[in-house]
Amino acid sequence: MLPAKVILFIVRCVAHVWAKYHHTAIILIIAAQNNWFMRLFFLLLLIAPLLSNSQTRSYEDSLTNFQQQYVKDHEVVKAENKKQITFFPVNRDYRITAAFERKENSPWFLMNTSGTEKKQYRIYGTISFYVHDTAVQLQVYQSKTLLGSAKYSEYLFIPFTDKTSGIETYGGGRYLDLLVTDLQNNRYLVDFNKAYNPYCAYTTGYNCPIPPRENDLPIAITAGEKNFGKH
Repeated sequence: MLPAKVILFIVRCVAHVWAKYHHTAIILIIAAQNNWFMRLFFLLLLIAPLLSNSQTRSYEDSLTNFQQQYVKDHEVVKAENKKQITFFPVNRDYRITAAFERKENSPWFLMNTSGTEKKQYRIYGTISFYVHDTAVQLQVYQSKTLLGSAKYSEYLFIPFTDKTSGIETYGGGRYLDLLVTDLQNNRYLVDFNKAYNPYCAYTTGYNCPIPPRENDLPIAITAGEKNFGKH
């Protein structure tokens, strides 16, 4: 019998080709009845879609749980108003592996906010990736205030706007949170399904960082949180 690692590798390979060649696979299974290896290969080819669908379902379930917990724990929106927090359908296409480039010794600057107070940040690095066929970049920022905190010194964030801003999503942009430890081997797994609104999307009185111009994406990100009250 083949080792478990070999079988797992075969499953991953055949999952990719199943959609195009499943009719041919059925014919080849019949033709390969006298070859145990071929029978195993094509049997896995048949069950690969089930495994792939299970992984997709698991991911969607985890994001649904994430969003439900986000709504439950929200510190600004209370009681019945929580029903007005809505999201785009979970879309795995917006979970993307990005290349990360660290920017050493970048200067601190004052980032504009929705209020009167400006906040000190610096560019920690840049992530580069594709959304569908479009190459884009986003700056990753580090807060000087949080850097001085033992509890939050590893926190980074990505404020951004896109073609949905001011229409389907909050006009002041949305945020993604991450930790320094999420940046491994010059890669970052960015998941726009976790994009959320700043507190200023719900009420006044907060100084919410406004995404800098370089983080205005030229595409629509139809994932994550929608404009408050939009269904």
